[in-house]
Amino acid sequence: MTAAPVSVRPVTAEDYAAWRPLWDGYNAFYGRFGATALPEHITASTWQRFLDPAEPVHCLVAQEEGSGALLGLTHYLYHRSMTRIEPVCYLSDLFTREAARGRGVGRLLIEAVYEQARAAGSSRVYWQTQETNAAGRLLYDKVAKHHGFIVYAKEL
Repeated sequence: MTAAPVSVRPVTAEDYAAWRPLWDGYNAFYGRFGATALPEHITASTWQRFLDPAEPVHCLVAQEEGSGALLGLTHYLYHRSMTRIEPVCYLSDLFTREAARGRGVGRLLIEAVYEQARAAGSSRVYWQTQETNAAGRLLYDKVAKHHGFIVYAKEL
């Protein structure tokens, strides 16, 4: 039996109940906030930003055709750069349900971000991942180039 086709589309307000487990799964995958959940007000604010056309923050979801089930998500945003005139696109989050992995859902989501970025006049899409994300990096090495940067951050 072959898997149902998958399409990618912008998230809508009606998707919250299906988006939320994907968001929670993404945060759990990266072990964000240790044993505690992401504070609810952050999730609520993030969700509202996706629905506000004035925000530079966006969400796409991968949906299984037929069942309508959401299989994955990607969040991305645009920002200015000191080395380019046009906006740069940062792919912030990418997650697929474990049962959907290996079906090309992650690739479809990344390619959909590429399309959105081109349409917005962006000339670059970039993202970061943990060094230990071996499965993700197998895909990322096929769809983009790793430039060798190491990320530093300080909580303020």
